[in-house]
Amino acid sequence: MSAATSDLQHRYIEPLDVLFLRGNKLFGDPGSHGESLVPPWPSAAAGALRSQVLAHDGVDLRAFAQGHIDHPSLGTPKVPGSFALTAFTLAQRFDNGALQTLHAMPADLVVTEKEKTANPVPPTKKALQIQSLRPQPPSHGLQSSGTLVQVPVLPEAVRRKAETGLWLTQAGWQSYLNGHLPNPATDLVNTGELWAIDARVGIGMDADTGSVEVGKLFTAQAVAFKPGIGFLASVRGAALPEQGTLRLGGDGRAASSHSVAHQTPQGDLHAIAARGRCRVVLTTPGIFAKGWLPNGFAQQSDGHHWLDLHGVRARLVCATVPRAETISGWDLAHWQPKAALRAAPTGSVYWLDELQASPESLGKLAESGFWSDACEDTQRRAEGFNRFAFAAYDCA
Repeated sequence: MSAATSDLQHRYIEPLDVLFLRGNKLFGDPGSHGESLVPPWPSAAAGALRSQVLAHDGVDLRAFAQGHIDHPSLGTPKVPGSFALTAFTLAQRFDNGALQTLHAMPADLVVTEKEKTANPVPPTKKALQIQSLRPQPPSHGLQSSGTLVQVPVLPEAVRRKAETGLWLTQAGWQSYLNGHLPNPATDLVNTGELWAIDARVGIGMDADTGSVEVGKLFTAQAVAFKPGIGFLASVRGAALPEQGTLRLGGDGRAASSHSVAHQTPQGDLHAIAARGRCRVVLTTPGIFAKGWLPNGFAQQSDGHHWLDLHGVRARLVCATVPRAETISGWDLAHWQPKAALRAAPTGSVYWLDELQASPESLGKLAESGFWSDACEDTQRRAEGFNRFAFAAYDCA
């Protein structure tokens, strides 16, 4: 274990079996279908790592679940300790040991196929281009339900269908944070290169007798990761085992956990502070009291939404937030479902101007996530929700 529990630690999590990464939809009834969610919510990794810590420390799990044990870093089920998952992403580990993270596409980037040429090279591979939404004042006479002064616009002469199922490499993510468009030839990875879906048939069982219930067949999606594909989890405030085995996802399928050195990509906070404007990009789902609007923002008398959190003040001028998702999960301590909550999806983008902050305060806010000092939900904070990254305002 690390001696300094306050230091940021990184663990590469590699599946040793197929995973059942269940979302928030019930299944099990005759003919139902259970879909997998990739990547899973950060709470899945947080729960697996915390269980590993308890097992490694020899803690009585039943006593901990009942709140009889106050762990030094995990606290109790009702009052979490200092443990906090700060990042959770897909990751790829190469044969030489090098590691790169893979990131969900930010909502302000649009990937489309280029106009086809007479002799495409190579002929079997699509030529892609990446464009960026740009905040602009709405045209005169245009009415909408939006309350912000600008709207995100994609300037293009020809409408094209957006490509889906793509992930940004770590290099592409760093370029994005620096205000540059990623290279479509080198910075994109297709889902098909990362994992495959394996449909499994399940049979309903009687909980009392342990016997098969006639006619109760259902299917569930198992996720089979390609070799070298896994997850990177970053944790602060706890001493994690350097390596070990985790129970991850539905049915507690096996995964290995190894300590790795990793430099987390980030934007240039000094340049952002000097320019007085930036973008904020959610890196995990955002569970906010005001729905799509992150914690720390409030509409003031001038009609604008202002951020005032951890020494950072800025005006929100534009946002692109995809359709809300529903976050739930399973509470092992109480053996019941967690409350279902609406969340702003990973990749949601917010443009800020009139930024008043030092590089240090920007770093503190990024480290804390969109949580106030009082904290709106200590459980969900520990599980890694409301995390984000700062990026340069323009992407060109």
